[in-house]
Amino acid sequence: MNVRLLPYEVADGPANMAADDVLLEFAQAEHVASLRFYGWSPATLSLGYFQPAADRFKSSELGSLPWVRRATGGSALVHDKEVTYALSLPPGPPWQSGESWLVRMHRIIAGALASLGVAAPITIADEPQVLGDVLCFQKQTAGDLICRGAKIAGSAQRKQRQCLLQHGDILLARSRHAPQLPGLAELCGLTIMEDQISAAIKSTFVKEIGWELLRADWTAAEEQRRRQLARDKYGSRAWNERR
Repeated sequence: MNVRLLPYEVADGPANMAADDVLLEFAQAEHVASLRFYGWSPATLSLGYFQPAADRFKSSELGSLPWVRRATGGSALVHDKEVTYALSLPPGPPWQSGESWLVRMHRIIAGALASLGVAAPITIADEPQVLGDVLCFQKQTAGDLICRGAKIAGSAQRKQRQCLLQHGDILLARSRHAPQLPGLAELCGLTIMEDQISAAIKSTFVKEIGWELLRADWTAAEEQRRRQLARDKYGSRAWNERR
């Protein structure tokens, strides 16, 4: 099986969320799987689909950040010292059979971190633990990736017409906007760069899943659709302040 591998990009919140929407649309229209890694600039707060917009004012650090509402559930994420991935899959087998993709991707991420020299034990959470009421990384749910008691990777899903979009974050280091959340740098004493973890995840993905990653660019139609969604949906008050 082949998976389209899109270029690493750094963008703002509306552009990143629009791009992930387009991945889901492409999976549906073309029956093609896609994977991408990306960063955020400037540092951005994203709220879960059902989360009240007022949650961003529960701390001064969060309230000062530009923000966007995700199309997936969960709680607030501070996108700063991290890598985000997005995977889209067409409907049905072999794309969506077997183990949950939440657990599958987190297992791949754990293997990638081990290949980069992370010696600290990394486990997959099997029960919930709540350490705060606003930030996603203060809420551990079954399937999250845990290191020394702290959440270092979490993912969320959206399904549309039997297609799957899954995106998630790997916390590389502590952000000044969320000082209560340690990253891999603080937990393991290792500085891991965005390109290192992305490359390691790609390599581990191929080994574990057995699918080939084929480098590709966005089509012209996708680029146009990304710009439209960034402007009219994720950049609009109607979407972001809907709750």
